Amino acid sequence: EVQLVESGGGLVQAGGSLRLSCAASRFILGRYAIGWFRQAPGKEREAVSCISSRDGRTDYVDSVKGRFTIDSDNAKNTMYLQMSSLKPEDTAVYYCTARRDFCSAYRSNYNYWGQGTQVTVSS
Repeated sequence: EVQLVESGGGLVQAGGSLRLSCAASRFILGRYAIGWFRQAPGKEREAVSCISSRDGRTDYVDSVKGRFTIDSDNAKNTMYLQMSSLKPEDTAVYYCTARRDFCSAYRSNYNYWGQGTQVTVSS
């Protein structure tokens, strides 16, 4: 069983930055793909970014490319999502998630989920 705990959400003005953290209960970063999804009110949960430990590949949804960066600190079993140039449309609950091996854009392919952290971007 893997437990994931997100932190770092909050309220920020448009154009600002936040860094989300996802701490894993045990070492998984060498064998798992770690992803971030988000869900805005009334919308489906969508994949935002993912990093695959098996091949180091990173993926981003088009709407965040060039603004968000995903990385990890293996020594701390923690993965990060650095968000810059935030827009009101980035407002959502952000979830950290994990699955074996490689990234997937499909929510149903992930086995472990954090509780979510709220990000609110004001205009």
